[in-house]
This record gives sequence, C-alpha cells and structure tokens, in this order.
Amino acid sequence: MAEKIKIIPLGGLNEIGKNLTVYEYGGDIIVVDCGMAFPGDDMYGIDMVIPDVTYLVKNAQRIRGLFITHGHEDHIGAIPYVLRQVNMPIFCTKLTAGLIKLKLEEHGLTKQTKITTVEAGQTVKAGKFEVEFIHVNHSIADSAAFAIRTKMGTIVHTGDFKIDSTPIDGKIIDLGRFGELGKQGVLALLCDSTNVERPGFTQSERSVGRTLDQLFSGCDKRIILTTFASNIHRVQQAIDAAVKYGRKVAVTGRSMENIVKVCSELGYMNIPKNTLIDVAKAKSLPKEKVLIVTTGSQGEEMSALYRMAFSTHKQVEVGYGDRIIISASAIPGNENSVSTVVNELFRKGCDVIYGNSWHLHVSGHACQEELKIIHALTAPKFFIPLHGEQRMLQLHSELAQSMGMSPKNVAIAENGSVIELTHRSIRVGGSVPAGQVLVDGYGVGDVGAVVLRDRKHLAEDGMVVVNINLSAQDGSLLAPPDIITRGFIYVKESGDLLKELQDVASEAVGKCRRGRRGRGNGEDLRSTVKSAVSNYLYKSTRRNPMILPIVNEL
Repeated sequence: MAEKIKIIPLGGLNEIGKNLTVYEYGGDIIVVDCGMAFPGDDMYGIDMVIPDVTYLVKNAQRIRGLFITHGHEDHIGAIPYVLRQVNMPIFCTKLTAGLIKLKLEEHGLTKQTKITTVEAGQTVKAGKFEVEFIHVNHSIADSAAFAIRTKMGTIVHTGDFKIDSTPIDGKIIDLGRFGELGKQGVLALLCDSTNVERPGFTQSERSVGRTLDQLFSGCDKRIILTTFASNIHRVQQAIDAAVKYGRKVAVTGRSMENIVKVCSELGYMNIPKNTLIDVAKAKSLPKEKVLIVTTGSQGEEMSALYRMAFSTHKQVEVGYGDRIIISASAIPGNENSVSTVVNELFRKGCDVIYGNSWHLHVSGHACQEELKIIHALTAPKFFIPLHGEQRMLQLHSELAQSMGMSPKNVAIAENGSVIELTHRSIRVGGSVPAGQVLVDGYGVGDVGAVVLRDRKHLAEDGMVVVNINLSAQDGSLLAPPDIITRGFIYVKESGDLLKELQDVASEAVGKCRRGRRGRGNGEDLRSTVKSAVSNYLYKSTRRNPMILPIVNEL
C-alpha cells in the first residue's frame, strides 16, 4: 500500500479566520495554527467562534506539537480553549510566544503548557515530521512559513504573508529559501488566498509611514491614532513620527497596552526613553505635544476609541482640537460599527482622517503577482489553497493552473476534509468532525443551534409571557392569565390586545381541561396555550413573538 500524508483542515476554509490545519504521517500528528473567528451578526451574545477539535481530542496521544505561524487572533485565539481539551507543546517565534503567554496567563494555563521559541532558519523534529521555520513579511512581526518534511517529501505551508522589499524591521521575506526548496522538490504547497482577487503587489508598510509623517507635520492638534494592536510596525511608525515632531506618547486600550509592553520587553519596538507617558497625564500637556495610540479601529463597543467618541472614557475627552487618525480598514461586517464611531467623532468637532483616499492602511497579504512568485519559486507538484472563502480558493486554483499546474493536482477542500497525498496523487478521501464551537463568556460549546435560534427569535420579534395560575384542587383558573411582554409592541387599531390575549389563553385552558376531563396535563396545557396565543397574535398583528406559557398550581 502506498505511503500517505493526510492533511485535514479543521478551520480556515470557506471562511476568514479560525485557521487550524492537521498533518498526519506514519502515525504521528502535528497541528499548524489554532485560531478564532469573529461571530456573525446573527450569533447573538457570542464572543468568538473556535474550531471543533473533536478529532484532535480523539487522537491526542499521537500529537507531537502545535506550530504557530504568527500572533494574529485568527491563528492563536483558540489556543487556551483547545489546550483545555488536548494539551500539546507549542513551537513558535519569540514575539508569537510572548502573545500566547499573555493568553495563557489570563486562562491560568501557563504551568501546564510548554512553549518552545524557534528562530527563522531553525528546524524542529516532531515525531516523523521535521518543521523548518522560514521568515516571511506580514502585518505582524516574527511571522513564519513552514517547510514540513517527511520521508515522502516536503510540504510548504506559507501561513499569512506578503512580499515587502522595504519592511520596517529590515527583515525581508526569505525568498531564497523558498527557491532552494523548489529546487530540492516540493511535494505540495498550501498557500494564503486572502488577496488572490487583487492584481499586482501589496504595498509596503513603509508607505503608510510617509502618510503619517505628513499628517503629523505642522499639526497643532492633539493626535489620536487607532490601528490594529498587533500591527506593531504601524505603531512603531506612529511613535517615530511623534518623536520626530516633539510629541509624548500615551497608550490606551487593554490589547494595545499589552502589545506595546510585550514588544518593548522583547525588543520588537524601539521607544526612546521618556517618550511614553501615562494617558492620565496627557491632559496636562499642550495638545500639539501629545499622541495617543488607542484600540478601536473596528468600532468595537468596549474599545477605547468608542468610549472616547461616546464620552465614557474616564481619562480622554475628545472634541475640537483633536485629530483622529484611523489607520486601518474595516473588516467585512464591521463597516457600520466603524461608521457609527466616525460620525460621533465628527459630531464632537474632531478632525477625523480615515478611508482609502488617505493611504492609511496596507494589507498584510500577498496579491496575485506575489502569489505567482511563491508558486514559481516552490514549483510544487500539488497545491491546496488555504485561508479564504470559496471564491478565493477557486480563484487561487485558477492562478495555479495559469502557471502550469494540472487541475488534477489541485485540491479545494472543506473544513473537515481528509486530503490524502501520495507521490503520484492528491484526493479528498472522507471527512472528520469539523465546524463551529461557540464561546459565550465562560461557556465553550454549550450554546448550540437551538439557543441561537431562540436568541434570534427574541431579538427580532420579542417575547410574550402568559402566566397561568390554577387551583391545585381541581385545576380551574384562579384568575385571568397575566400577560407580560418584552420587546413586543402590542399596538392595535381597535380593542385592548392584552385583554383579548387573556381571553384567548383562558379559552385555551378551558379547552384543554375539557379534553382531559377536568385536569389538563401540564405539557399539553402549555402547548395548547402557546399555539392559541401565537395564532391569535399573528392574525391580529402579523407578528410572531416567542410565546412562553408558565403554569403554576396554587
């Protein structure tokens, strides 16, 4: 029987986020990335979505390590939740390790988890796998691609990347190593598909620095800048501009404060002495001498910028004399939240700089020409597009085929698909459990489809509670049912709808008692009342609130 490598994506396909890929060979397993995704608009009350790792729990004894490409939430956000189910050693670069440790401290998991720091160029042996770390550029420092070696051949897993010839830290993507691997022979390439729809090249991060310099130059206002906390090169450029123009820097927002602290301690940020000040002290300085770096680029309700906009931030009050720079693009789905904050900042008299016309943001993902370079350098036999929605995966397949890849050598899979690689073929051969696990506060996976459906129902239509008090002796009504509404508007052109609902519920109770010869079964009674009230409400109002009958025997 031919040797096989199994590749099992448990997240990151047909979606953006929740990245997790399983590699299986010779009885051993390694895992690449362990990310979360943001909840959809219809996931009421859900904090985040993580991958279903049932397969990993079942095969925990065979796992040799968790390898992390970089420190973004969609690649590390699920780690604390997954480690509670299956403990495994983690291998990653220094900055990524620092960010993961922050998460583990919050969840009390530092003692049970072993984290090994690996530098680009080093190789880790994990069972029958050898994993080489290759430096790549991305919108967070210390990002890596992996060359995963087995006796069957080498697989290149790019992670998120772009080709930046002028990176802020001076460390250019190691294209030479990709070329060497291509000459040695690459069995399969698994590659980031996020920007496959965009032609050309992604612009350098340094180009944003030039825009920031222009916005700082000659500005006599206090500057408040927001960006993704993890984009430390963007934050560094803002701090550099502040130092150049004689401003002190205050940092606010929990994630931003954590990132700056970790990066400063690990040497990933260069902040001159006496530059940072406490945000509470910023008020005592002239406005033209202050830069505040804050969270909130996505309009998140609990973020520092949101609280500034709506006057709930305890230390910063914004208005005339403030220039707000939003150095980020809205993640799809967050556009309305960002607009809400921008509008409120304008209302307060702020000078708000935002949007594509200002060149305040560049992507961290490779566009078409950069993807072609990686395909050309690695010259893989097989190709599996990763990290993207269905159209992105399909377009990336077409890009590979335009460079000579046979359609038979491309596998577009689903989360949970088992992709089987041999020396001669690639095929999707079956599946394992995969899907979404919803995190709600401290609850992980306890919110299912039924609960979400009920939350959606309540959010859209409201609720009507029918409180029924019965005699414990003979089951008769002691008083007309009490009707309580929440989130339901009961305006009616004629008549008192609440009184009519009392009559409908009373009639339903009587009907149920007659059918049961004096005393109705509790479940039957609730069902009868619910059906009667629901039908009457729909006929009267064309609305369909949740009906909750409560039966008390007194």
